[in-house]
Amino acid sequence: MAELQPIMPSTDPASGTVLVPNHETPEPVPITDQEVGEYREQDRFLPIANVSRIMKGSVPPTAKIAKDAKECVQECVSEFISFITSEAAEKCQLEKRKTIGGEDILNAMSALGFDNYAETLKIHLAKLRQNGTSAAVAATQQDQPLQEQQLEDEYAAFEQSTI
Repeated sequence: MAELQPIMPSTDPASGTVLVPNHETPEPVPITDQEVGEYREQDRFLPIANVSRIMKGSVPPTAKIAKDAKECVQECVSEFISFITSEAAEKCQLEKRKTIGGEDILNAMSALGFDNYAETLKIHLAKLRQNGTSAAVAATQQDQPLQEQQLEDEYAAFEQSTI
């Protein structure tokens, strides 16, 4: 049986120093400005169809909403959500937590001066938690259009309570 020889690092014969092989990892392909723009546009805003549906639920059935109005609201609500969420995420990071909870969002809203909304939403969150298990079971048994109608009704009630 042949004896295994230890692997010796190669050395420079002139200086006697050990030569270290260069095993650099390949550079990642840079992202183009166009790709960044497309990524931001898609992922930065809420879906326009959802925004439009909620807006339509707040106006009379015969009313029309201009495309630029929908886009404006889409951008505003997306920015608002991002603003509140980043404040909540900052607090979670300071507390070394990885999950943002409902209370974190409500505390962020209060900290940023949206106390009137936060108080109403605290009540809503408590009701959701109280009915959590029964609502989850009921939701799986209901039709999708009925769920959407309930969501729109809750949103309309929320709007009325904050005015």
